[in-house]
Amino acid sequence: MIFTTTPRLHIRAFKHDDAPALLDYLASPAAPCFQDEKLRSLAEAERDVAKRAADASQFAVCLQQSDRLIGHLFAENRDEHDRNTWSVGWHFNPRYGGQGYATEAVAALFAFLFTEKAARRLYAWVEDYNVASQKLCHRLGMRQEGCFREFVSFTSADGEERYDNTLVFALLKKEWEAVA
Repeated sequence: MIFTTTPRLHIRAFKHDDAPALLDYLASPAAPCFQDEKLRSLAEAERDVAKRAADASQFAVCLQQSDRLIGHLFAENRDEHDRNTWSVGWHFNPRYGGQGYATEAVAALFAFLFTEKAARRLYAWVEDYNVASQKLCHRLGMRQEGCFREFVSFTSADGEERYDNTLVFALLKKEWEAVA
Protein backbone atom coordinates (compact mmCIF):
# COMPACT_ATOMS: atom_id res chain seq x y z
CA MET A 1 0.00 0.00 0.00
CA ILE A 2 1.46 3.34 -1.07
CA PHE A 3 0.64 6.24 1.27
CA THR A 4 2.06 8.91 -0.99
CA THR A 5 4.47 9.50 -3.83
CA THR A 6 6.93 12.28 -4.52
CA PRO A 7 8.75 13.01 -7.77
CA ARG A 8 11.32 10.30 -6.97
CA LEU A 9 9.94 8.23 -4.08
CA HIS A 10 7.15 5.95 -2.91
CA ILE A 11 6.27 6.11 0.76
CA ARG A 12 4.46 2.94 1.65
CA ALA A 13 3.98 0.19 4.21
CA PHE A 14 6.87 -2.21 4.70
CA LYS A 15 6.78 -5.54 2.87
CA HIS A 16 8.74 -8.78 3.16
CA ASP A 17 11.01 -7.95 0.19
CA ASP A 18 12.40 -4.94 2.13
CA ALA A 19 14.38 -7.11 4.56
CA PRO A 20 17.73 -7.18 2.66
CA ALA A 21 17.70 -3.40 2.10
CA LEU A 22 16.75 -2.76 5.74
CA LEU A 23 19.61 -5.01 6.86
CA ASP A 24 21.94 -3.07 4.55
CA TYR A 25 21.66 0.10 6.64
CA LEU A 26 20.68 -1.29 10.04
CA ALA A 27 23.52 -3.83 10.24
CA SER A 28 25.75 -0.90 11.09
CA PRO A 29 23.64 2.12 12.09
CA ALA A 30 25.29 5.41 11.13
CA ALA A 31 24.61 7.14 14.46
CA PRO A 32 24.92 5.75 18.00
CA CYS A 33 21.34 6.77 18.76
CA PHE A 34 20.14 4.12 16.26
CA GLN A 35 21.97 1.21 17.95
CA ASP A 36 18.68 -0.08 19.35
CA GLU A 37 17.57 -0.71 15.74
CA LYS A 38 20.69 -2.71 14.86
CA LEU A 39 20.05 -5.91 12.90
CA ARG A 40 22.47 -8.85 12.86
CA SER A 41 21.06 -11.20 10.20
CA LEU A 42 18.64 -11.47 7.33
CA ALA A 43 16.31 -13.55 9.52
CA GLU A 44 16.30 -10.77 12.11
CA ALA A 45 15.63 -8.21 9.35
CA GLU A 46 12.70 -10.30 8.10
CA ARG A 47 11.18 -10.35 11.60
CA ASP A 48 11.76 -6.60 11.93
CA VAL A 49 10.11 -5.89 8.57
CA ALA A 50 7.09 -8.00 9.60
CA LYS A 51 6.72 -5.90 12.79
CA ARG A 52 7.06 -2.66 10.84
CA ALA A 53 4.52 -3.85 8.24
CA ALA A 54 1.95 -4.32 11.02
CA ASP A 55 2.73 -0.95 12.63
CA ALA A 56 0.77 2.00 11.21
CA SER A 57 3.39 4.44 12.53
CA GLN A 58 6.16 3.03 10.28
CA PHE A 59 6.66 4.06 6.65
CA ALA A 60 9.08 2.60 4.11
CA VAL A 61 10.78 5.13 1.81
CA CYS A 62 11.53 3.59 -1.58
CA LEU A 63 12.92 4.73 -4.90
CA GLN A 64 10.03 5.07 -7.34
CA GLN A 65 11.76 3.40 -10.30
CA SER A 66 13.01 0.27 -8.49
CA ASP A 67 10.87 0.21 -5.31
CA ARG A 68 14.14 -0.29 -3.37
CA LEU A 69 13.96 0.64 0.30
CA ILE A 70 16.37 3.49 1.10
CA GLY A 71 15.11 4.53 4.53
CA HIS A 72 12.15 4.75 6.81
CA LEU A 73 10.01 7.30 8.61
CA PHE A 74 7.84 7.11 11.65
CA ALA A 75 5.02 9.26 12.96
CA GLU A 76 3.43 8.57 16.31
CA ASN A 77 0.63 10.34 18.07
CA ARG A 78 1.06 9.11 21.65
CA ASP A 79 -0.38 11.91 23.77
CA GLU A 80 -3.93 10.92 24.73
CA HIS A 81 -4.60 14.53 25.82
CA ASP A 82 -3.45 16.10 22.54
CA ARG A 83 -4.28 13.87 19.57
CA ASN A 84 -3.07 16.57 17.17
CA THR A 85 0.59 16.42 18.21
CA TRP A 86 2.83 13.91 16.44
CA SER A 87 6.35 12.70 17.11
CA VAL A 88 8.23 12.19 13.85
CA GLY A 89 11.54 10.64 12.93
CA TRP A 90 13.59 9.18 10.10
CA HIS A 91 16.50 6.90 9.36
CA PHE A 92 18.08 6.66 5.91
CA ASN A 93 20.70 4.45 4.34
CA PRO A 94 23.86 6.61 4.20
CA ARG A 95 24.54 5.30 0.66
CA TYR A 96 21.72 7.55 -0.51
CA GLY A 97 22.79 10.60 1.46
CA GLY A 98 23.30 14.03 -0.06
CA GLN A 99 20.73 13.53 -2.82
CA GLY A 100 17.74 15.23 -1.20
CA TYR A 101 15.78 12.03 -0.58
CA ALA A 102 15.37 12.69 3.15
CA THR A 103 14.10 16.22 2.55
CA GLU A 104 11.68 14.98 -0.11
CA ALA A 105 10.37 12.10 2.03
CA VAL A 106 10.04 14.00 5.30
CA ALA A 107 8.33 16.94 3.57
CA ALA A 108 5.81 14.46 2.14
CA LEU A 109 5.31 12.97 5.61
CA PHE A 110 4.67 16.44 7.04
CA ALA A 111 2.15 17.21 4.29
CA PHE A 112 0.40 13.90 4.97
CA LEU A 113 0.23 14.52 8.72
CA PHE A 114 -0.96 18.11 8.43
CA THR A 115 -3.56 17.47 5.72
CA GLU A 116 -4.71 13.85 6.19
CA LYS A 117 -4.24 13.40 9.94
CA ALA A 118 -5.17 16.93 11.05
CA ALA A 119 -1.88 17.37 12.90
CA ARG A 120 -1.44 20.70 14.64
CA ARG A 121 2.14 20.21 15.84
CA LEU A 122 5.03 17.94 14.86
CA TYR A 123 8.19 17.43 16.87
CA ALA A 124 11.41 15.48 16.45
CA TRP A 125 14.16 14.40 18.84
CA VAL A 126 17.65 14.89 17.33
CA GLU A 127 20.96 14.17 19.06
CA ASP A 128 23.34 17.12 19.22
CA TYR A 129 25.96 15.30 17.10
CA ASN A 130 23.46 14.44 14.34
CA VAL A 131 24.14 17.56 12.28
CA ALA A 132 22.54 16.15 9.11
CA SER A 133 19.19 15.71 10.85
CA GLN A 134 19.46 19.15 12.44
CA LYS A 135 19.98 20.66 8.97
CA LEU A 136 17.03 18.65 7.66
CA CYS A 137 14.82 20.05 10.43
CA HIS A 138 15.85 23.60 9.55
CA ARG A 139 15.29 23.02 5.80
CA LEU A 140 11.75 21.89 6.59
CA GLY A 141 10.98 24.97 8.66
CA MET A 142 11.30 23.34 12.08
CA ARG A 143 12.72 25.37 14.93
CA GLN A 144 14.76 24.17 17.86
CA GLU A 145 12.72 24.37 21.05
CA GLY A 146 15.21 23.04 23.55
CA CYS A 147 18.08 20.79 24.52
CA PHE A 148 17.85 17.98 27.05
CA ARG A 149 21.33 17.45 28.51
CA GLU A 150 22.39 13.81 28.90
CA PHE A 151 18.84 12.76 28.05
CA VAL A 152 19.30 9.44 26.25
CA SER A 153 21.61 6.73 27.49
CA PHE A 154 22.94 3.62 25.81
CA THR A 155 25.94 1.33 25.98
CA SER A 156 28.59 2.03 23.35
CA ALA A 157 30.36 -0.68 21.33
CA ASP A 158 33.20 -0.72 23.87
CA GLY A 159 30.74 -1.34 26.73
CA GLU A 160 30.86 2.17 28.16
CA GLU A 161 27.63 3.84 29.23
CA ARG A 162 27.07 6.99 27.19
CA TYR A 163 24.61 9.85 27.53
CA ASP A 164 23.50 11.95 24.58
CA ASN A 165 22.29 15.52 24.55
CA THR A 166 19.01 15.61 22.67
CA LEU A 167 17.58 18.60 20.83
CA VAL A 168 13.87 19.06 20.28
CA PHE A 169 12.68 20.54 16.98
CA ALA A 170 9.05 21.40 16.27
CA LEU A 171 6.77 22.78 13.59
CA LEU A 172 3.21 24.05 13.88
CA LYS A 173 0.72 23.62 11.05
CA LYS A 174 0.34 27.40 10.71
CA GLU A 175 4.15 27.74 10.37
CA TRP A 176 4.21 25.00 7.71
CA GLU A 177 1.34 26.63 5.81
CA ALA A 178 3.17 29.98 5.86
CA VAL A 179 6.17 28.53 4.00
CA ALA A 180 4.50 25.76 1.95
